[in-house]
Amino acid sequence: MPMTPSRRTVLAAGGLLAGGALWSATQSTATASPAARAAADPTDGWTKTAFTYGMQKPWNLALSDRYSNSGGVHRMWVYDTDEPMSEGSSTDPRTEMRWRQEYTSGRHMWDADVYLPSGTNGATFVQILRVIHPEGTPATDFMLNAYSGSGGTVRAYDSTVLKTNAYDTWFNVKLAHNASAGSVEVYFDDQLVLTRADRGPATRHFKNGVYHHGTGRAEARFRNLTYWTR
Repeated sequence: MPMTPSRRTVLAAGGLLAGGALWSATQSTATASPAARAAADPTDGWTKTAFTYGMQKPWNLALSDRYSNSGGVHRMWVYDTDEPMSEGSSTDPRTEMRWRQEYTSGRHMWDADVYLPSGTNGATFVQILRVIHPEGTPATDFMLNAYSGSGGTVRAYDSTVLKTNAYDTWFNVKLAHNASAGSVEVYFDDQLVLTRADRGPATRHFKNGVYHHGTGRAEARFRNLTYWTR
């Protein structure tokens, strides 16, 4: 899988282009609703679909040093001083579930309950990665990041605030990607909080865990992980 350059200092620009160039936030068509509007059920008409995944973690550590699965809760953590996933890589440290289902078209939804412990700051906890993408286009279609402040803040990349008081509580997150139409919808507790365009044609897949661009220790927990297609 192609490696992504470090995004530690460029998230405010909305992501990276191939080779590390910035993707300007002004090119995004993100539109956050002033108040989250309720949806009858974001999964209406969707089909629950089997999925598989592989684990990514600091290359010099055992998986059990940064991951546990107890009672159906996947717990992943990492430190800013950890090594990247591959020796010699310039990417940030991570412990992530890399979903193996890759797609170029159709409608695909990532769904899980998420728990962000206090202190997690500057970590991506779910993303749509463009594993194969045209030269000069971004490496991600979308990222949700956790930051300190306001009891824990969730942002789209490093810009639009989607949730505050997010620490130490379970909340449901759904990312619905219409790859054929080029749009991403974000739901928190089944309420639509954001609709934005993706970054154009690509082969992509979901990832969740902690990809750490910040300082200190970052952790995220997940339960009821579900993959939906339509």
